[in-house]
Amino acid sequence: MASQEKISVYNLADLKNTTDDAIPNYLNSLRFTQSHALIDTRLALGFSALATAAACFFWDYKLGFDATKPYTAAAVALYTLLNGALTYWLLYVERGTVYVGTAPSGETLRIRTATPRKDVPEYDVTVEVTDKQGKKEVVSFTRGFEGWFDAAGGFVAAPFQGMLAGAVSVVGRCDPKRAREAVGADVGLAAGAAYSAEMLEVLAKAQGGEEAEGTGAEVGKKGGKRRKA
Repeated sequence: MASQEKISVYNLADLKNTTDDAIPNYLNSLRFTQSHALIDTRLALGFSALATAAACFFWDYKLGFDATKPYTAAAVALYTLLNGALTYWLLYVERGTVYVGTAPSGETLRIRTATPRKDVPEYDVTVEVTDKQGKKEVVSFTRGFEGWFDAAGGFVAAPFQGMLAGAVSVVGRCDPKRAREAVGADVGLAAGAAYSAEMLEVLAKAQGGEEAEGTGAEVGKKGGKRRKA
């Protein structure tokens, strides 16, 4: 089902921002616990710099420039430090991070996205998964935005969710239905053989569950619940 809110398919920033916003919506619906530490730190640095500039303006307005020269000099130095810290934070700490969260099974997930080529509407995704023992796995892939936006600019959730569930095993374990669809539609990876043994086991279990439901087809049709895209 496509989103009712349309964007311009020729605006790369709109394509990326809309897709970025869909990531927490999807993962949080799978009971991932999102961490806001990175964005909270960014906001703290930004608002501190703004407050420093506002205070400098207030001093100058009330007391005059000559009377507040020492305060103004200190404010300028502090503002420079805060903005430098904010720039460092964005470039070297966040590095394009759009989501940090913890899976129900305990793994930590960090997702970074980018659109490095301004002339090509492609979405670069890097997913860092850290297990409870501290072992890190990195998954990177690039997909075209046409995979989950229709011609009118509507966001179609199902193929995007399938892409994440198919490419990232910890997401696939939480949403085996979407991961299974990704194998059939070839939106997650180039071929089923590219999946890890763990991911193939998850898909096999999901397939077995679907067959079990098929034995009571009428019950499944009438009483089954389906998570909306």
